[in-house]
Amino acid sequence: MIKQLKIQFFFALLVIPYCLTAFAEEAKQQENEPIEQKVILQRLYLDGELSEEKLTEKIWTMEDFWSKYQGWNVVNQNEDHIVLNKTENDISPLLKANGYLGMKEDGTLSIFIGRPEHAKIIHTFYQLDVGKLEVYKQEELQKGIPIVNKDQYKQLIKEYEPYSIN
Repeated sequence: MIKQLKIQFFFALLVIPYCLTAFAEEAKQQENEPIEQKVILQRLYLDGELSEEKLTEKIWTMEDFWSKYQGWNVVNQNEDHIVLNKTENDISPLLKANGYLGMKEDGTLSIFIGRPEHAKIIHTFYQLDVGKLEVYKQEELQKGIPIVNKDQYKQLIKEYEPYSIN
């Protein structure tokens, strides 16, 4: 019996440290592996357009992740995904590519994707007093004015503001 206890004791002294070392190495290996997280990035543009981008991030450290997304706000976070949003100080890529400022039939100043006569309205501003508008401005709005950048967008909205019905 004593001989059997000595063998078990010797076995425990030899095997337990080995097992603990193997377990520690496995835990260390898992610590060095990145976490994969689904991330949804929402961008709100000056023209009211909301874009959404879905991606999977490999996160080595949370510090690196938050550093990468500095300036973004957390909307929702759970074990499946994290939703971040940000307000952009620019017009949307969609508007830059195919946006037009125009006027609906009822005289409402609006942003269209494509020329106003057959296009989708993505944003409306205010009702215009069409009687105060010069004829060339009415024609310009009926055809649609291409929007190319943020400055032009802001300038056009401001230009037509005096013609709004209060």
